[in-house]
Amino acid sequence: MILSMTGYAVARTELDGASLTLELRAVNHRYLDVQLRMPEELRGFESALRDAINAELQRGKVECRINYTVRAGQSGTALNRDMLIQLVDWQQEVRAILPEARVLSVGELLRWEGVLQAPEASAEELRDALLALLQNALTEFSAARAREGEKLKDFLLQRVEKIEALRTAVIPHVPAAIAAYEQKLTNRLREAMQQSEDDRIRQEITLFASKIDVDEELSRLESHLGEMRRILAQGGAVGKRLDFLMQELNREANTLGSKSVDAEVSRSAMEMKILIEQMREQIQNLE
Repeated sequence: MILSMTGYAVARTELDGASLTLELRAVNHRYLDVQLRMPEELRGFESALRDAINAELQRGKVECRINYTVRAGQSGTALNRDMLIQLVDWQQEVRAILPEARVLSVGELLRWEGVLQAPEASAEELRDALLALLQNALTEFSAARAREGEKLKDFLLQRVEKIEALRTAVIPHVPAAIAAYEQKLTNRLREAMQQSEDDRIRQEITLFASKIDVDEELSRLESHLGEMRRILAQGGAVGKRLDFLMQELNREANTLGSKSVDAEVSRSAMEMKILIEQMREQIQNLE
């Protein structure tokens, strides 16, 4: 399975008197970079959460955001009198400076964070709930990454087929270019020397043929494209290997273009480079 580094997932669960929401989002990155954003009361579980994420992912910049909300109105909910008194004192100070300021209603006071305190889950309950929630989110997250990875795989294979077609089309053009040059060079040398020097002509043609010989480049292109198909079929963490292959493919396409003495070969080399660049951009998103 090919996995994209980009993805998003959210999972929620209800506890006695509280709710937990966990969001995972990721973008491409050279390495695995995990950022955890959570309330301070959950910081004690950071190491366990980080280990669970590291066990599932290999690359990507991952943000894990956790919200922990204690619900009012639950059985056992108590009034935080100290907080309420503090709010009343602040209100009086504000109205002493701004007499026109509106007095807070009872409902507004009760909705103020920390005024109502619901019984909290135990540390063990919270830890188990958090890890279970993370696993649910990771399952959804991995499924989303797999769907995106399959799309990227299809995109890459389409470009591989196009490059293979261009490579096949180039093959017959090289002998034709050498033959055309042979005739052209023969005519020029005979005109210049007013006599036939077949050995000299053959030497020039041989030198020219060696300079524009692209058999090696075409062979390596075929090999690299075959390796790319193999890697995509194998699956797993393929991003770094495919990125290296893009460098090799681009090198062969550049050499093919620099050796070209035929307009069709030059055009094919340029088309190859465009396709390789399209692939390289998408490969940056693969794990």
